[in-house]
Amino acid sequence: MKLLVTGASGMVGRNVLENPAAKEYEIVAPSHGELDLLDTLLTQRYVEQEKPDAVLHCAGRVGGIQANMNAPATFMTENLLMGTNLVLAARRMRVPRFLNLGSSCMYPKDSPEHLTEDMLLGGPLEETNEGYALAKIAVSRLCDYVSAEESELSYKTIVPCNLYGRFDSFDPKNSHMLPAAIRKVHEASLSGAVVEIWGNGEARREFMYAGDLADFLFFALDNFDSIPALLNVGLGEDLSINEYYHTIAKSLGVSVEYCHNLDKPTGMRRKVLDVSRVHALGWRAKTSTVDGICSTFEYYRGLAQ
Repeated sequence: MKLLVTGASGMVGRNVLENPAAKEYEIVAPSHGELDLLDTLLTQRYVEQEKPDAVLHCAGRVGGIQANMNAPATFMTENLLMGTNLVLAARRMRVPRFLNLGSSCMYPKDSPEHLTEDMLLGGPLEETNEGYALAKIAVSRLCDYVSAEESELSYKTIVPCNLYGRFDSFDPKNSHMLPAAIRKVHEASLSGAVVEIWGNGEARREFMYAGDLADFLFFALDNFDSIPALLNVGLGEDLSINEYYHTIAKSLGVSVEYCHNLDKPTGMRRKVLDVSRVHALGWRAKTSTVDGICSTFEYYRGLAQ
């Protein structure tokens, strides 16, 4: 099977490419220079030239709370354009299978319960990343519409929880919470500085190791007909931000002091996925939080050397 993977230079894409299952596919993984998904005509021509049997759409503009708050228009328009250009190009070339990567940001904010797939469009979105979420929702619905109109095309969306792992971004300006926390704890352990935690640290988050998501994506490709149109993928368990910081320090074998900056945003109070459907398919994440943090830290330490 010929598989087109977008976003191959990003964290998810690189984990996909290094997964052992990748050897079973003829993978086309263009760089941004080879394929700019913001260019409609170029995207159409590229898909027409490569004629993939399936598309795995991992590309996107991503970032943490601060990055999303600073550039909501950019996060919305770029993710919307990339997704719609690729979906419509695949439809135009009759690519039979398409796996679109969504985000748990698509779900309503502040749900006290686990987020189920039927909650989509069920309430207001978290303001700090609303633009990104709206783009992800629109592309997901476009996949649904294409599948409804074209019986021979099956376009589906995978909704992962927050991710971290090898090939993550540790830049404080745009990284997500967990890689940023790993860097902050490590640097504080060397300098003796106090680690600043945004907000009161009581917000709860679910983080899955990116290598596990790569495992699932190949599982989904191998069992495509069994995968529903929208499917959550995660651990189904969460920790508070404070607990993540303490777990990181314990995993790294260091002791640091913390302070809370209550002037900084914390985002949604809780965001954890209901993963009963993916478990029913016979798949579960394998990497523990401690093992994932240790592996991610080793990768980060290698970058810093």
